[in-house]
Amino acid sequence: MIEVYFDGNKKVNALVDGFTVFTDQSVQAGGENSAPAPFTLFLASLATCAGIYVKSFCDQRGIMSGSITIEMDEVFDPVKKMIGKFIMKINVPSDFPVQYDEALIRTASLCAVKRLLHPEIENEITIVRR
Repeated sequence: MIEVYFDGNKKVNALVDGFTVFTDQSVQAGGENSAPAPFTLFLASLATCAGIYVKSFCDQRGIMSGSITIEMDEVFDPVKKMIGKFIMKINVPSDFPVQYDEALIRTASLCAVKRLLHPEIENEITIVRR
């Protein structure tokens, strides 16, 4: 169970399995910008969910994952007034095996959070070598 409570001004926090998840709104939205906004946490949830799939993929193949990072962004569709596209970049070192690129993209797209998204929302996942 998740319990949500209000902590003054625009702070809305959640107790989750013994952890507190803090949220706030930006100063422009009337908050204090003391914590991520709930939507930002949603993006983080999507990225970290894909991340655990990417990490498991690498672990199963003996590929070091310590230098892999994932960037998450979104594109707003002003016509539909909703997010139209999520953009995920999986940053891998230059020596990451090229033969695994497509499999890593497919693996990241298996994320349970992503599978719950509205089907009209486009998802773009790419590999970027650093």
